[in-house]
Amino acid sequence: MQKVFRNRKPDEKIMNLFITAGFPAKSETVDLILAYEKNGADIIELGMPFSDPLADGPTIQYSSEVALAAGLMMDDIFEMVSQVRKSSDIPIVLMGYLNPLLYYGIEPFFTRCAETGVDGLILPDVPVEESALLAEASETCKVPLIYLVAPNSTDERMKLVDERSGGFVYCVSVTGVTGARSGDEVEQSVNRFIERVNQNITRNPVLVGFGISSHADAMHISRKTDGFVVGSALINNIRENYGTEGWMENHLKFVRSLKYGELETSENTKRS
Repeated sequence: MQKVFRNRKPDEKIMNLFITAGFPAKSETVDLILAYEKNGADIIELGMPFSDPLADGPTIQYSSEVALAAGLMMDDIFEMVSQVRKSSDIPIVLMGYLNPLLYYGIEPFFTRCAETGVDGLILPDVPVEESALLAEASETCKVPLIYLVAPNSTDERMKLVDERSGGFVYCVSVTGVTGARSGDEVEQSVNRFIERVNQNITRNPVLVGFGISSHADAMHISRKTDGFVVGSALINNIRENYGTEGWMENHLKFVRSLKYGELETSENTKRS
C-alpha cells in the first residue's frame, strides 16, 4: 500500500473507490475492481455487506441489502480478492463491521485476509481504544487496521489513531453517515478541522471521504490531504446505469471524471 503513496506524482491525489462486494451482482465485482484500476483508481475499498451498519447511509445500505439478498457470504468476498490477485496488485482494503468477523472467527478471518491478499481493514464500529481484540491477529497476519478521525475527534485521539493505523488514516469530512452531500457543506467542514489533522497525523497518509461526488468536490476537499474516497456517488451511478445498454462504459466515464475531470478524461485514459 505504501508504494501507492510513495510513487504518486507531485500534486496527484490518490483515489480510493468504495464498492460493496456483490453489488450490483456477485458476478460483477471482480470485473468492476479491475476496470476501476484501469480507469484511475489507486486503492479499492471493498465493502463487506452487513444488515445493521453503523456508518453507512441509505445508498450503501441499499447495496448491502442487494448483496445479502443474493446470498453473498464472507468466503465469496475472499474469493473475489483471490480472483483480482491473479492479474492485479492494486491495494484492497476491506470495510465492514465487527459482528461478521466475530461470527467468522477473528483468527480465521485475518488468516484468510493474508492468504488472499487483503491490504488492510476498516471497521467503523471498533474504536481505536477498544481494538485490542483484533490487534494481535492484525499484527501476526500483517493486515493493518485503518482507523477514522472526524471533526469531533480530539487532538489526543488523532495522535492515537496515527500511532495505531497502518496504510493510511481515513479522514471523515463530516460528522454523520456516508452519502453524497453538497460540496460546499463538506468543504466547510473539512476546512474547520483539516489543519488539526495535519498537525496530529504525521506518521500516515490521510485520505478524506464522505460526501464526495465529483472531481471538483474531490479536488477542493482533498487539497490539503493525500487523496480522497468516493463511495455513495459510485453506488448511485451504478444504480442509474446497471442494466442499460453500455452501462459499464458509462459508469467508467464517471469513474475517470472523478479522478481526472471531464476535460482530461480522454487524454488520461490513453495514458493508462
